[in-house]
Amino acid sequence: MKICIVSDSHDRADALELAVREARAQGAEAVIHCGDLIGAQTVKPALAHGLPLHLIHGNNVGDTQALHFQMGKSGGQLRYHGPDARLDLGGRRIFVVHYPEYGHAMACTGDWDLVCCGHSHAAALEQVANVKGGRTWLVNPGTVAGLAAPATWVLGDLAAMRFEVFSMAA
Repeated sequence: MKICIVSDSHDRADALELAVREARAQGAEAVIHCGDLIGAQTVKPALAHGLPLHLIHGNNVGDTQALHFQMGKSGGQLRYHGPDARLDLGGRRIFVVHYPEYGHAMACTGDWDLVCCGHSHAAALEQVANVKGGRTWLVNPGTVAGLAAPATWVLGDLAAMRFEVFSMAA
């Protein structure tokens, strides 16, 4: 299963929609948004591509009531999880949190196959040694909005556990 991982869209609906469109064209079957969506309307163009979208809120929370309203209207396509998410996608255990330091800590537990985070606006892919003697992927897709950093998103292949950062035109 391939997934699109984004973060920090900060009300840039066009950038979020473009990343989801590109990921879907490359076979993505779901989207993980690592926070700072902000406005609930920001997600609407991305939902038009028909992929389930898992969302946490980050430090720029936005209007949670509006997010719950959009979730209800989406027929299950939009899944708003609050401050973090525990997902099972493609047979993989995935933890999603906004802050990189919390993401690193969760990766160290060895309880997750993949930990996704955002906040720093800097894309990063790394395997973190965990307390169970293995390694856990820690993926930060950067900022899809391109705020104070290049606009980036990540395509992940959960079967192969491969991740690639994609840049978008400014």
